[in-house]
Amino acid sequence: MSEAPPIIKEFLGYVGTIKGKSPKTVDEYYLDLRTFFRYIKKSRDLVPPETDFEKIGISDVDLDFIKTITLTHVFEYMNYLSTERHNKASTRSRKVSSLRTFFKYLTNKTGKLAFNPVEELETPKQRKSLPKYLTLEQSLELLSKVDGPTKERDYCILTLFLNCGMRLSELVSLNLSDVRRGTSTVRIVGKGNKERIVYLNDACLDAIDRYIRVRPNNALIDKNALFISKQKKRISPKTVQYLVKKYLSEIELGNLSVHKLRHTAATLMYQHGHVDIRVLKDILGHENLGTTEIYTHLSDEQMANAAKANPLSKVKQRSSVDLKKAIKKEPE
Repeated sequence: MSEAPPIIKEFLGYVGTIKGKSPKTVDEYYLDLRTFFRYIKKSRDLVPPETDFEKIGISDVDLDFIKTITLTHVFEYMNYLSTERHNKASTRSRKVSSLRTFFKYLTNKTGKLAFNPVEELETPKQRKSLPKYLTLEQSLELLSKVDGPTKERDYCILTLFLNCGMRLSELVSLNLSDVRRGTSTVRIVGKGNKERIVYLNDACLDAIDRYIRVRPNNALIDKNALFISKQKKRISPKTVQYLVKKYLSEIELGNLSVHKLRHTAATLMYQHGHVDIRVLKDILGHENLGTTEIYTHLSDEQMANAAKANPLSKVKQRSSVDLKKAIKKEPE
């Protein structure tokens, strides 16, 4: 972010300190704005034609430059993202959100802009696809494959993913002090540094206890980290991704990602545990209920059973002959 101009640095400071966004989110805001202003400079021929897009500097972007941005420019930029960079709708939606937040900050928070050029900018429509997840049988098979010198650690990691629906970043950031045995809960720090408390069931508590007994204690680089790597430091996201991929491959699901275990936890809680969607929202740490609803898809069997459970499911249309017979049988 060193090449960011002062006006963007001020904005990033705002979203990081006032809005409390995580460093990763702040970095995403910067990258999105950098791409946008690189495009604007290139489209206006403000850089030599042969300049590599990724090397276009934005340190000279100031308020006067920003004041020249119109909604038409943004529409052209969104078209560029789709046709030239082949960004998916989800990626373009995030970039729209970044621009909206930036221009809203300049208009409503600082008053540096009298008019917000992206106020009418619509979010690209995304095709809602059902998330992939493991069935109950596949989840049990996955846990049965855990073995090796770090089996207690690996089993505990998979168990927390499948029972608590943690994100990868949330799991690797867990500290020993986050596990509260007395209340059978775990403190999770999610997106935007928002904390939530999730209850641990017997499977989680047992897996944690078994792991703690063998967890390395000597010469640790990070003594507070719950999960320790072979290098005696906090386990990295890449290591967790590797071990999860390894065990998924053993049940022929190596094409799935770590995040699919979060989908699995949500789906199993909803389908088998009949967990209320609002409770599920809090467990997963979602800000909006709409985000949680994607996990509440129903299985074909459930939909078939629902249709059969309808009290009208056995009522069939009667022919005129049947109706006449039924009328004759009715007592006068």
